[in-house]
Amino acid sequence: MVDDAAPTAGDAKRTATVRTTHADAATVAAALGPDETDSMRTRVDGDVVACTVARPTTGGLQSTLDDHLVNLRVADRVIDRARSHLAAAADSTDALDSTDEPQTTDTDTQPDT
Repeated sequence: MVDDAAPTAGDAKRTATVRTTHADAATVAAALGPDETDSMRTRVDGDVVACTVARPTTGGLQSTLDDHLVNLRVADRVIDRARSHLAAAADSTDALDSTDEPQTTDTDTQPDT
């Protein structure tokens, strides 16, 4: 996924590079990897994900960039939600102290015979 070589799309005449900033750029780039085609190259530089796309037609370039941006948004949202979920779980764990007992319910109400 991280490659400085130019994308290879045959007789590619149209190119574009999209640079976006993320809290966890490496994870976002890794999430994009499975959808990357031979016409794309994604790089990470600090908090920046840069994707260069080379396609032979303007329509093809637009379509590939559109797909990339949708995937980018989904990856960023999933990572953000996971981070929020982990933070909430850590906060609820921190709220318990050593005197807290787990809540249990005895569902065995049958008398011993």
